[in-house]
Amino acid sequence: MKPAEGSTVIGRSVTIRGELSGKEDLYMDGTVEGTITLPDSRLTVGPNARVLADVNAHDVVIYGFVEGNIRSGGRIELRSSAVVKGDIFAERLSIEENASIKGRVELLEVATGQDRPAGDLFAATTPASTVA
Repeated sequence: MKPAEGSTVIGRSVTIRGELSGKEDLYMDGTVEGTITLPDSRLTVGPNARVLADVNAHDVVIYGFVEGNIRSGGRIELRSSAVVKGDIFAERLSIEENASIKGRVELLEVATGQDRPAGDLFAATTPASTVA
């Protein structure tokens, strides 16, 4: 997997402990322990990444391991190799087959102002994921 052009890259041998924040897209394949805050940007968690942190980003794409709560003002994508242990809060959620989630999923009200019925939270994603 190749990072998007113009993204900041954190390589697989890098470990960060503490608070990570910024205003540009980030591709990380290393280890982060603490918090990640990218309110207007996209975070891509690469296949070798290990994130032990709460995440707040506009869009989040996960190929690796995340332990912590994830908040997104846009879209969260869990690719087939993703493992998430924590709660997810987002407007939109996409889960590929074989992705794994252990936690709660809350789909937030989309900007159109229409409420989503509580019973439909997993309707589009349950067959394609493991929800424990």
